[in-house]
Amino acid sequence: MKKKDNAKIFWYLTAIGFIVLFILILLSSVLDVGDRLRGVLIYGVPVLEYAFYVIVVILIYILLIRPINIIVFSPSFSIETTLDENHKKNYALYKRVAKRLLKAEGLSDDTKLDLTNALGDYESLREALHKAFNGDIKKIINKTIQKNAKTVMVSTAISQNGRLDFFTVIVVNIKMIKEIVQLCGFRPNFRKLAKLTINVFSTALIAEGLEDLDLSEVLPQSTLQTISELPLVKPLMSSVTGGISNAILTLRIGIVTRKFLFTDATEITKEKLRRDALVEAASMLPAVIGDAAISIPKKFINIFKKTEKNNEKVSQ
Repeated sequence: MKKKDNAKIFWYLTAIGFIVLFILILLSSVLDVGDRLRGVLIYGVPVLEYAFYVIVVILIYILLIRPINIIVFSPSFSIETTLDENHKKNYALYKRVAKRLLKAEGLSDDTKLDLTNALGDYESLREALHKAFNGDIKKIINKTIQKNAKTVMVSTAISQNGRLDFFTVIVVNIKMIKEIVQLCGFRPNFRKLAKLTINVFSTALIAEGLEDLDLSEVLPQSTLQTISELPLVKPLMSSVTGGISNAILTLRIGIVTRKFLFTDATEITKEKLRRDALVEAASMLPAVIGDAAISIPKKFINIFKKTEKNNEKVSQ
């Protein structure tokens, strides 16, 4: 018991350390930009600097504080508890989760009917929830993970800025975890949330230095060949390398989040969790790259179009 408590304390303290590190990095970046804007005065007042700080506070609330609030204040339990005969005390929680699932989009009519009919009976509701989570909900979560991985890939491929990639990865991954929690109707326990926090910030720190990564060291040759054959991707290979690497890491975090929700910590080892998450992330990657391959060229084209329009306005 003492060993288990020490492990919890370790994960909590490590997570807090990463959060403090992120706050310091964010504060440093914000103050640096604010310092540059301080020289722009309007009637002797640094209006742009003050406006920038206000915008930053609003964005932090919308992109970070609000999603984290949703995650933390969601109910917590594991899918495995829906199979435990000794958890009738969770019946009210099951009903709450089931009602939230019924409001979610993407559930099949059969799943909704099963959940609705099972609301009045503990045993039936337990079985209906287990079936729903491992069926429709799992498919929806996987689509959500792939969508956010695509966002990370496109955004970091275009930005080509390590610090911007750092913040993009954090914001998108927190958003992804929030969406998964909302889809399930509950969150992982605090120890698992601490592990996810470490995963997210570690991934973000890695994202700062991925521009020079050699994909041949990460992906199998067959996957690289598939990527090179995609239309318009080969000419942009140097730009999308970091994006693909970040997408892999985002896929892994999403899969780990789902596994934390769908399995009991006592039923899965850390090594198996990592291995299964990487294998599944690799299987999802081609679909993510395919979707992103359509978006990235369009983004670059739009950037050039905007540049041309600005040049025309200047010349006029």
